[in-house]
Amino acid sequence: MTRIVLALFLLVLVYALSLASAHPWDLAMGALVGGLILIVYRRFLFVGPAVPTGTLLRRVAGFVPFAVALVWEIFRGTWNVALVVLHVRPLLHPGIVAIPIAERTPLGVAVSSLATTLSPGAFLVDVDWDQGVLLIHVLDATDPDAVRAEHERFYRRFQRHVFP
Repeated sequence: MTRIVLALFLLVLVYALSLASAHPWDLAMGALVGGLILIVYRRFLFVGPAVPTGTLLRRVAGFVPFAVALVWEIFRGTWNVALVVLHVRPLLHPGIVAIPIAERTPLGVAVSSLATTLSPGAFLVDVDWDQGVLLIHVLDATDPDAVRAEHERFYRRFQRHVFP
């Protein structure tokens, strides 16, 4: 029941933010639309057991450092790509690096892939579930172990607490 109420609240919030209005009629319409969405898509939205409240609160608290670290990685990647494009830093050895999936859940793999692709200079090529690796193309693949270590550090320090 808590999941449904939280989901309805978030849907109404998104509706109100998209309208830029907190008028009671707009909130009521958002609740109606959100309720219909929850009724129609309940089998797809609420798959599996509910996450305990303590875990959910820890994940919400861990999202802020994750988001800040992700923005920093985007800034750093943008800076590195700009240096290469402006020919300040040479493009030495671009290539594909295999990053182990390890303990990531499918959601964790999706978030890792998205976080990697958001930062310029690296993007997801493929997820090889049989080998258990993410294939990432990076601008500087001269030291693949350093690239793997950086991805693992980001996952362990920031992402694992929010999206395991």
